[in-house]
Amino acid sequence: MEHTPIACSHHDHDHCIHDALAAARDLCLSRGVRLTDLRLQVLELIWQNHKPLGAYTLMEMLAKANTRRVAPPTVYRALDFLLEQGLIHRINVLNAFIGCPSPGTKHQSHFLICRACGVAIELDEPALSQQILQVAKDTGFTVETQALEVSGLCGNCAGADA
Repeated sequence: MEHTPIACSHHDHDHCIHDALAAARDLCLSRGVRLTDLRLQVLELIWQNHKPLGAYTLMEMLAKANTRRVAPPTVYRALDFLLEQGLIHRINVLNAFIGCPSPGTKHQSHFLICRACGVAIELDEPALSQQILQVAKDTGFTVETQALEVSGLCGNCAGADA
């Protein structure tokens, strides 16, 4: 049976945003770290859809929402905080950021990225991580972090091409 990822299905996206912000507040409160208004606003913008956003796109969105321009270092500090807390992931190939649906749990960053619509689907596949670790071990390599980014077409876009 085929499973359509939530990022590729029609759904109440406000629910995604609400859940992500609530999880962020709870996580930061439990860790005793400060989730400032700007950090929360950046997180909310990242969760507006399931498409990765770059820092400069976020700056433009913040400028529209705030009537005042936000300096690049300010946005990068907010992104660094969100990354450190595990609330977002960085997608290296796009130099962009996406919300993490499982904050608070340590996991690897593996994504399927649609080259047509821009949606990024986070893979929750422990077996994939284990296989990478085993191949690395077999070659004498010590893995410190994993990030797998696979480009192609999501089910919706592949269906549209057919």
